[in-house]
Amino acid sequence: MLTRVELKNFGPLSTLAWSNLGPINLVIGGNGSGKTFLLKAIYSALRTLEDYKRGDEQRSAAEILAEKLYWTFQAEKIGDLVSKGADGPLSCRIMLDDHKFSYNFGKDTSKQISALKNGVEPRSSNSIFLPAKEVLSLQPVILKSREQDKVFGFDDTYLDLARALRQPRTKGRNFPEFAVSRKNLEEIVGGVIEYDEASARWQFFTGRYRFPMGVTAEGIKKIAILDTLLGNRYLDTRSIVLIDEPESALHPTAISKLLDIVAVLAGRGLQFFLASHSYFVVKKLFLISQEKGMSIPVISAVDSGWLADDLKTGMPDNPIVAESIRLYKEEIQVALK
Repeated sequence: MLTRVELKNFGPLSTLAWSNLGPINLVIGGNGSGKTFLLKAIYSALRTLEDYKRGDEQRSAAEILAEKLYWTFQAEKIGDLVSKGADGPLSCRIMLDDHKFSYNFGKDTSKQISALKNGVEPRSSNSIFLPAKEVLSLQPVILKSREQDKVFGFDDTYLDLARALRQPRTKGRNFPEFAVSRKNLEEIVGGVIEYDEASARWQFFTGRYRFPMGVTAEGIKKIAILDTLLGNRYLDTRSIVLIDEPESALHPTAISKLLDIVAVLAGRGLQFFLASHSYFVVKKLFLISQEKGMSIPVISAVDSGWLADDLKTGMPDNPIVAESIRLYKEEIQVALK
């Protein structure tokens, strides 16, 4: 499990240190605060460790990382990721259990990282990044854009996900928690989404009816992505899942049920990082933390930088939470008039 993240001069993240991470971890902040940047920084490091020495992979960890950063952040050169006006290099350090992976480079770096230290054993499990926008309907476009045309547009989080979804479903018994979670996911959307080999398209099946992706709600497609990754065994009990804006395109009941499923999967060994600006997501995770006695580390974007806390000890001091409380008090005052 990922236990610590330290970033310095990494794009909008001038200084960030987040330790004592748990099975579920929450990043909250307003638009442009760097939430997605943080998730992508973590993802790039994890995917480097997972590609390193896997199968016939011959590249060094530094070569894999440089390419991952280039295609994930889509900068002209990776040195452009160094914070503007920074007086030092970009640096990243993560801890997986007690093992460290770290690197740094300056603003003039093109595609070669010389300062990298890796004390982490190669990983056989897969991490995945679920963006705010669903990708099922865009899967053929993403794959063509990157695999054939090799152009910027869809970054590596989209490409890796499109490739993961391409894996066929695996028959046989799944982990019990995965099977239960998949059943609950199907109940949320009222059916299942499957890839139809004959038409080479994803379709939504509910009862006796089937619908093409174009007329299927985006929230349904988003939940179906997680169901597919559990069904085709791309994810296992040591996978790390990063979800950007889990609330996107979902109604409150669906969000609540989805987060309950996240809690079940986290109890089986998966680790989750969620980035959100929704009070509803924060509140639901707070309730999960209190009901299960579970530590849910949270890091919040505030005026002074980033503030680390834990939902087990209470709701965090954050502008999103403060604004929600202010609106509630305003509503009470109006009702009492």
